[in-house]
Amino acid sequence: MSDSAAAAKKAFGIRLRDIRLDAGLNGQELAARSGMRNTKISRLEHARQSPSEDDVRKWCDACGVPHLIPELIAVLREIEQMWVEYRREMRAGQIHIQSRSTPLYESTELLRAYEANMVPGILQTRAYTVAVLTASARLHGTPLTDVEAAADARLSRQHLVTAGSGRNNYSFVIEHGVLEHGFGGAGVMEEQLTFLLRVMHLPNVALGLIPPWGERTVRAGEGFYLFDEQLVRSEMWTGGFRTRRPEELAFFVKLFARLRDMAVYGDAARALIEAARSSYAQTRENS
Repeated sequence: MSDSAAAAKKAFGIRLRDIRLDAGLNGQELAARSGMRNTKISRLEHARQSPSEDDVRKWCDACGVPHLIPELIAVLREIEQMWVEYRREMRAGQIHIQSRSTPLYESTELLRAYEANMVPGILQTRAYTVAVLTASARLHGTPLTDVEAAADARLSRQHLVTAGSGRNNYSFVIEHGVLEHGFGGAGVMEEQLTFLLRVMHLPNVALGLIPPWGERTVRAGEGFYLFDEQLVRSEMWTGGFRTRRPEELAFFVKLFARLRDMAVYGDAARALIEAARSSYAQTRENS
């Protein structure tokens, strides 16, 4: 579980405890009124167990604050959506995972994306996407049969970048290491970097690259995508973090600004990409 999701879960437990204390009840008294065990009340307050919506209703009714039930259930649902395990997600298949994001991308006026390890999804070539999705499927032990179709589903939204309708704008920041992580081999990487050089010229795209030798103000970390200032998503090894909580959104807006300040743009970024592309071309010719 991500730090943010764990912190939100802990904060919810503290909120439940404060409601109990404001009602003047100890754990045993709340247990008697709510029908829950005293040990469960302790686990809920210390975030060692996640409450159900029925638990929230019982808690509020027992504490004499039924008017708080809708608010707390809404917060609980938000917390539950903050962390999604890939094993559970993969049950629906990679095609579903890729296709369902398209409406979100279509409605987003400004997408800010940071990646430390791979090219942002909407900028990936098909061959690169297939390599990435194949690696993910093998890591998580899921079938490879729908990788090709899932790649097509991801690529189906790339026109939002390349067609340039004026509605969808993009600000990308990537670490230099993205150029060095050779998904698919030299030929695939050469094609991918060529595409990056092309999209850099688009009026709706800002692509910055954090050079390896520059002074850092924040560490390299997990990639994240900020959709306007309405939703942030971040992927880790075993699951994905997502939230609409205002305090989390504000943090990622600030974080992206600091990452962007470390990046180089224009000719400086193109020179780094060109150098990496030439290296892959040389590797391919020598193989």
